Amino acid sequence: MNGPRKPRARRGPGTAPTPADSMNIAIPATSPQPLFTAAIAVRWRDLDAFNHVNNSVFLTYLEEARLQWLAGVPGPWFDEHAMPVLAASTLNYRAPISWPASLQVELSLARLGGSSLTIAHRVVDAADPARLYCDGEVVMVWMDPATGRSVPLPQAIRDACA
Repeated sequence: MNGPRKPRARRGPGTAPTPADSMNIAIPATSPQPLFTAAIAVRWRDLDAFNHVNNSVFLTYLEEARLQWLAGVPGPWFDEHAMPVLAASTLNYRAPISWPASLQVELSLARLGGSSLTIAHRVVDAADPARLYCDGEVVMVWMDPATGRSVPLPQAIRDACA
């Protein structure tokens, strides 16, 4: 060891990291620009034995929102040599959703890579967007189904994220 570590100073929200914080991950002060917002209605069949939306259904809501966004992307975003697959998902459950409910699934770009993109998501109440039910991220990778290897993101996706 090189001696005792200095305690790190606490920063307020929106404060840029200092050199002493170089090992910390900086969290943006503002939320990313939205890519798309999808309207989702909670269905009776989405409920579990506790009469709230089952955790697995949240993934279906996110999938539906991504597909609605992709359907509106101008230009080709997949073909026989480049298709998106879900590589990872992180969901932070913040509050239960009861029936009936109308939701908004907000998608925003968190990271644009060479063959992948990370989409941040927020599931909120349509009537009260301050009521957060879930947030997190998903990683989508474009791959060639014949080889199973990643391929560059289609230009249509890059343009839609700009």
